[in-house]
Amino acid sequence: MHSRQEGRVIRKARVRKRLTVSSQRPRLSVFRSNRHLYAQIIDDGAHKTVVAASTMSKELKGEIKKTTTIEAAQKVGQLIARKAIEKNVKEVAFDRGAYLYHGRVKALADAARAGGLKF
Repeated sequence: MHSRQEGRVIRKARVRKRLTVSSQRPRLSVFRSNRHLYAQIIDDGAHKTVVAASTMSKELKGEIKKTTTIEAAQKVGQLIARKAIEKNVKEVAFDRGAYLYHGRVKALADAARAGGLKF
């Protein structure tokens, strides 16, 4: 029997091993806490974060009233897509981590796709 944390680590590893990641196709990683949502595009070859956005980003300060809503996740998805396209990243591999593709995670992914990212 695994603890809750061990189960999360196992699920995260299972999802990550199936991703096809390269320097031309970095990883869009999502982390969801109880209060905030974080997204970052990571180049695993260079071990660098290319772009990051969250519900705490300066660009979203006035736009988000409550950070735990689907609307907030959509704003973060739009912001990460806009920043990625500015850095000339158009195609990513979506890493949902140990989270189900549902709710805030799905809203972020859909908004990033609508913003111009391909995955």
